[in-house]
Amino acid sequence: MKINLAVLFGGRSVEHEVSVISAVQAMLSLSKDKYEIIPVYITKSGLFYTGDALFEIENYKDLKKLLESCEKVIFTKDDNGVYLEMHPARKFGSSKIARIDVALPVVHGTNVEDGTLQGMLQTFGIPYAGCDVISSAVGMDKFVMKTMLKEAAIPVLEGMCFHSKDFFRDPSTVLDGIELMSGYPVIVKPVNLGSSVGIKVASTRSELEHAIEDAASFSQRILVERAVENLREINCSVLGDYATARPSVCEEPVGSGEILSYNDKYKSGSKSSKGMSGASRKIPADLSVEDTEKIRSLAVKTFKALNCSGVARIDFLIDCDENEIYVNEINTIPGSLSFYLWEPAGVKYSDLLDELIDLALKREREKENLNFSYDTNLLSENSLRGLKGTKG
Repeated sequence: MKINLAVLFGGRSVEHEVSVISAVQAMLSLSKDKYEIIPVYITKSGLFYTGDALFEIENYKDLKKLLESCEKVIFTKDDNGVYLEMHPARKFGSSKIARIDVALPVVHGTNVEDGTLQGMLQTFGIPYAGCDVISSAVGMDKFVMKTMLKEAAIPVLEGMCFHSKDFFRDPSTVLDGIELMSGYPVIVKPVNLGSSVGIKVASTRSELEHAIEDAASFSQRILVERAVENLREINCSVLGDYATARPSVCEEPVGSGEILSYNDKYKSGSKSSKGMSGASRKIPADLSVEDTEKIRSLAVKTFKALNCSGVARIDFLIDCDENEIYVNEINTIPGSLSFYLWEPAGVKYSDLLDELIDLALKREREKENLNFSYDTNLLSENSLRGLKGTKG
């Protein structure tokens, strides 16, 4: 019997289109013999749609026409399971489209990758692939992630995090604090975005001010770090969970400027439908055996420190002047699911997807052994007598 697999993608995120590309790649690579694939497209306004037209990347060029050919849906739950149902419901007959056995979120960015979507799936009791709510949220927040990695003795660059309102209320104090922390150049980042959106390098106070203003248009919280000037960027993927996690080969992305930009990742030298798999890169990265193994080891250590599951990509910075390696960030649902880093190691994309779904079902089996209720009823008649809450 086939597994009914819901592939969720899109969402209210600046990385919406990247998610569509990654999801279509995944759906075309999934085994049709093992899975009944149910695409669930989330619009930028948060509506859910399903339909066969969602399998074809070309159809997304005319989104209005695409959605007209699809069915608007919602998730519902009864004693028999979780279903995808037409919304609004039919006046006659069943509105149920499919029972959902497991979900594969292929989403990027805020409001979806940050634990929001995972929380919805967890509330419905749907097994889902990838990181859980907490590890998703921590992985998306660059400053919280940095704080946790420092606690685990994993090397990260020092940084300063602040609220955009504090900057606009008193720019001089914030700018002075940044200059005192590291001097120039610095790199300015929205604290909870990926795909290099809103990231800029600043070499002067004026550039810093403009970079903060730009980042503030994407996020209320902003992170500023010392910019590594003689820099190499290296990425490594990790696959598994708390028990068994293994690293992929390393890659070195090829950028066109000081930092790897959105265009470098998704548009450079390729058709946009290839996503991250079409970006310019060296695989494997030209590194010494020692540095390769150090990065792969740190990647697994990072993955486990954040209690990740599924497939993630950890991005590293090498300071070539100091010969130091730092963890830059983690992508808990990486573009193209980083399949291009696993194929050189002999892992086919279809096998990678199978393992993600197996890990989701394993986590669900383990959760069944936990207690989620306590054998008492505070709302019984006797218990309510004189009950005034904890404040008495």
